[in-house]
Amino acid sequence: MARAQKKILNSVTGCLQPGEFLAIMGASGAGKTTLLNCLTFRNAGKLKINGERYLNGAEVNTDILARISGFVQQDDLFIPTLTVKEHLQFQALLRMDKHLSYEERMNRVDNVILELGLIQCVNTVIGLPERDLKSISGGERKRLAFASEVLTNPSLIFCDEPTSGLDSFMAHNVVQVANRSSVRYINRHPKFFSLFDRILLMAEGRTAFLGPAGDALPFFSNLGFPCPPNYNPADFFIHTLATQGMESSKEKIKMICDAYDTSESSRYILEVIKSNCFVDSTDGVNRENLTLGIKENKSPYKASWIMQFRAVFWRSVISLLREPAIMRVKAFETIFITAIVAIIFQGQTIEFANVRNIQGVLFIYVSNTTYQYVFGVITAISDELPIFLCEHRNGMYRTDVYFLSKTLADLPVYICFPFVFVAITYYAIGLNPSPDRFLIACGIVILVTNAANVICDGDGYLISCATGSTQLAIDLTNSLLVPILHMGGYFLRSGSVPIYLEWMRYFSWYMYGLEALSINQWSGVSFNDPACPNGICTGAQILRNLDFNPVILHELKV
Repeated sequence: MARAQKKILNSVTGCLQPGEFLAIMGASGAGKTTLLNCLTFRNAGKLKINGERYLNGAEVNTDILARISGFVQQDDLFIPTLTVKEHLQFQALLRMDKHLSYEERMNRVDNVILELGLIQCVNTVIGLPERDLKSISGGERKRLAFASEVLTNPSLIFCDEPTSGLDSFMAHNVVQVANRSSVRYINRHPKFFSLFDRILLMAEGRTAFLGPAGDALPFFSNLGFPCPPNYNPADFFIHTLATQGMESSKEKIKMICDAYDTSESSRYILEVIKSNCFVDSTDGVNRENLTLGIKENKSPYKASWIMQFRAVFWRSVISLLREPAIMRVKAFETIFITAIVAIIFQGQTIEFANVRNIQGVLFIYVSNTTYQYVFGVITAISDELPIFLCEHRNGMYRTDVYFLSKTLADLPVYICFPFVFVAITYYAIGLNPSPDRFLIACGIVILVTNAANVICDGDGYLISCATGSTQLAIDLTNSLLVPILHMGGYFLRSGSVPIYLEWMRYFSWYMYGLEALSINQWSGVSFNDPACPNGICTGAQILRNLDFNPVILHELKV
């Protein structure tokens, strides 16, 4: 049975002239968010959208709109470890015109900081207000959000509730900052009616009024809805257009919207749209050049791949260095687990009875390095996912640039800590004492750690994007890791894997890591033990029992 479709927007039509400041207002459920998302090609989801968007007479697409506009979201999205100036420098490197020099970009950053009154916090870490005492204030965060968009001198800026969460003084200050700018704004659900040139009032997905702000009160008064004295006009409009769940309210809203549809304001807007948007393709006008002078470009990115990588890698390194608490926790976790493993398995002698214990240690090497880092990475990815999606949508950098930059920035961590883990436990447990075998073991564990993190990072990005939930991403990743873990050759010998599951072994880095460590440990080893045939045990026999191939180590040495 087909699900009934709900019409959220119903023939909402309007236009905005250069330099105008427009507010979109209405009660909850009026369709404001949906309209803003339709205009900006955002969060369409399963919406079926019919209609056109035009700029200067030419139909616009998402790539063109991203290059000429800015979007100030309701929720501020910042990397908390950056300072105000570093954040703006990052934005300037990736969003400003590629033909500008580095000095011109930095000069623009300094000018914007002065224009938006951020000079007092220019070197302050953005932080998280709920966690960091030294973070910038809520008003400064809002001004920084505006600064990020004004930086590129966009022709159009969309603002989604930019004053939410601010007190009256700070909200008025933020709106004034927007009004002083030389670009055009579209705002949603503002608090200060008098600062706007034009307003769009919405109700039940329809247009209740669109025109100069000063014409709205007479329009409602002529319909029998005068605004009481000393009453905020914005509150009056929202209250009048609220359905309140009653049939009489819906009839009132229908009457107001119908009155607007037949009004002079509505006819004027339709005439403007008809004369400016629907350009005849046979009149010799180049429609591509009408869209604010923007020409089609195969790439939506303003910066080259190299510049993208340098900027994102620089930010990733700064974020890592400015989180010393995380490094201390990882160091403590590594040393603590290392000490526990060394104490439990210490003093293993080379004899047949200890083969299983030594194999257990080698399996801990490959399994611990996976679980110790992977889930922390997934948590970090989930936390940064909204920022990544926003910046990627704005054409700042490619997905592969972000992934590669984050991976390389974390590389020293994934080299240092695995080396410490092996170095502390290796000789305390009594593994193969040859120095070259020790170094090879360290190299294998480091490679396994990085392979696991690269693969799980990729899965983490995929799962985090698909689920949008940190906990769900962790649960799904764990479900994927368990079968790969079981194919590692410790719980179940490689030769005992059912033939229809044989293919899974080749996706298990546990198997490759454990086999390499086992060959490194036992290859060329022989010792006397009555438990072995003829009283002599060899590493080759042990490896055959484990279904591991010692030829691999020989090939590596050659």
